[in-house]
Amino acid sequence: MNLRKRLVNFYRSSSLVRKIQLSYSLVIIPILLLLVICIYSMNAERNHYDTLVDAVATASDFSLEFKKDYDYQTYLVIVGNKTPEESDLDQILADARSVVNDLTVRTDSPSNLDRLKSAGKYLENLQTYKERIEENLLAGNQYEANMEIWENDVQVVTGLIHETLMEYIYYEIRDIQQDRAAYKHINALIINTLIIAALLATLLAVLLSHFVPLSITRPLKELCIVTDQVAKGDLTVRNTVSGGVEVNSLSESLNTMIDKINELLQQVTTEQIRLRKAELDLLQSQINPHFLYNTLDTITWLAESGEKETVVAMVDSLSRFFRTSLNQGKDIVSLREEISHIRSYLEIQQVRYQDILEYSIDIPAELMEYRIPKITLQPLVENALYHGIKNKRGLGHITVTGESHSDSIYIYIRDDGIGMDPETLEKIRKQILRKPETDEESFGLYNVNERIRLKFGEEYGLELTSTRGEGTVAAIRLPKSFEG
Repeated sequence: MNLRKRLVNFYRSSSLVRKIQLSYSLVIIPILLLLVICIYSMNAERNHYDTLVDAVATASDFSLEFKKDYDYQTYLVIVGNKTPEESDLDQILADARSVVNDLTVRTDSPSNLDRLKSAGKYLENLQTYKERIEENLLAGNQYEANMEIWENDVQVVTGLIHETLMEYIYYEIRDIQQDRAAYKHINALIINTLIIAALLATLLAVLLSHFVPLSITRPLKELCIVTDQVAKGDLTVRNTVSGGVEVNSLSESLNTMIDKINELLQQVTTEQIRLRKAELDLLQSQINPHFLYNTLDTITWLAESGEKETVVAMVDSLSRFFRTSLNQGKDIVSLREEISHIRSYLEIQQVRYQDILEYSIDIPAELMEYRIPKITLQPLVENALYHGIKNKRGLGHITVTGESHSDSIYIYIRDDGIGMDPETLEKIRKQILRKPETDEESFGLYNVNERIRLKFGEEYGLELTSTRGEGTVAAIRLPKSFEG
């Protein structure tokens, strides 16, 4: 309290010159400190920018060369052109881990850290596949197995690593690359403005000591409020601050930047949806070659046995099956076409598994013209046969039924196979909603559910119920009205 009284008394008792000098000091010192802080911050930002650019360049070189080199070296080992010791696989993996570790140290983005962790896991998977290939080479006569690992595991994982690094590069440079030129201009403008402001404040401190702080701090505070809201993820805010040409320009630039961010986010979202649709369409178009091979083997066996009528029936079913699968490239078909598709499939499978398989299809006629993604029911029927009926001793039944509700239709695929315990059922339910990495059974279910949700909406899709020893029910919910 005594110190405060002394300061007040000192100010009141000071001459005008002393008060002006004191005012000058109170203006100049903060400006000089601000100048030093800004210069330091700009240097720190420049160093950070250089670090990001180096990281992006490193990631770009790695992502471009890694997949081609690793796939090619693995192929040379499999076909015998190189031994595992002569190949560069170990060195490539070591270099890749080094790059991932280096990028992990450099990045401060949580999402990119997660991507780099995923890349590290993919590299571990590649190490596992390499060891499996080497074990097969030692065992001998495992060329087909090694080629399957190369095609279905190694190339897929190297592709995932490439995609992950591309996402890393995109999110690292998305903001800094767009503002690179503006960044340099703004830095120069800040330095020049601060120098001029310091000189003007020194000469005109008495006249401007009251108006300048208000004219600067008020709009800046409002700008800070807007930028804080943007930083928290609210991109609906817009700045309306006015307080001079510079502030108006900054306000307009901030609003333009927010609009650009919104536009870019919408573009990214659209592209992600397109990529997911393209991936799912590709999966949908693939037909299990084992089913075709087994069917042709069965036809050959029947022909050699002289069962001409059965051969004709199977060839006809196979023809209808592939005709519906192709369907002139359409991805949405009527329920009638989809039922015809699974009927052809079941007719073929019943010839092959006549001792263990019976089926029935009971869909009301009024449901037949509703729309459904192509090849939705066949994976579920196949799943019921191979994972339900075949694992049960004795005769099994698969039934396909349909029901109509107020705004939806439901298709049920039931089997009285071996069923699932609660833990397995819960695991598969989670994998249906989140893309599994290796489980082929749940991957097919995920594909069915994801295509329905992408096409019709999140409220539609696949639901599983099962009881161990009693069987499984797969229920599909579809809309009654859809244009597409």
